[in-house]
Amino acid sequence: MVGDPPQKNCVLIAAPHTSNWDFPLMMATAWDVGIQIRWLGKQELFKGPGGPFFRAFGGIEVDRSNPGELTDSLIKMFSSPEQMLLGVPAEGTRSAGEYWKSGFRRIAMSADVMVIPSFIDGSTRTTGFGPEIAMTDDVVADMDRIREFYSNKTGVKPENRTPPVLREETALDDDGPKDPLRP
Repeated sequence: MVGDPPQKNCVLIAAPHTSNWDFPLMMATAWDVGIQIRWLGKQELFKGPGGPFFRAFGGIEVDRSNPGELTDSLIKMFSSPEQMLLGVPAEGTRSAGEYWKSGFRRIAMSADVMVIPSFIDGSTRTTGFGPEIAMTDDVVADMDRIREFYSNKTGVKPENRTPPVLREETALDDDGPKDPLRP
C-alpha cells in the first residue's frame, strides 16, 4: 500500500483499469485502510443476482444513456453529511481505448471536491492513493498532473491500459486529433 488514504470527500480516479482483478483488489485495499468507497459501474452489473452484492459494496449504477441525471444525484450525495469517496473508472473499460472519460473531472468540479488518483500496479505489486488534485479551468494542466502521477503505473494487464488523455484536450489539425502527449 502506497500513499495516504483519503479522509474527506473526493473523487477517486480508479486507474489503470485493465482487468477483472481491479475491483476486488481496490475493495480489499479500501477495507484494509478502513475506508468505504462508493463506485460507479455500468448498469448491466446490477442486473440479476449480482445487483444486491454490488450495491452492498458501494456500487452506483450508471445509465450511460442518461449521464446528466446521475451527475446531479452524485453532487447531492457530496452535500450530505456522510463522507463520500467516489471511485470513478476514468478509462470506462478494461480494454485499451483512445481516451479517458471526463466524468470524474466534471463531478469533482461541480461538487467542489478534490480528485485523488488511486491505482493498482502489477509491475510493482502495489496499490494506493496519490496526492489531492484540484480541478481548474485548465484541463491540460490538470491532466498533466494526473499523467505525471500515472506515468509509471501499468495496471494488472499493461496491454489494456488507456493513456490518460481526455477528448477535450485534443485539438484538430490537418491530420485529425492532436495528442497532447506527443509533439
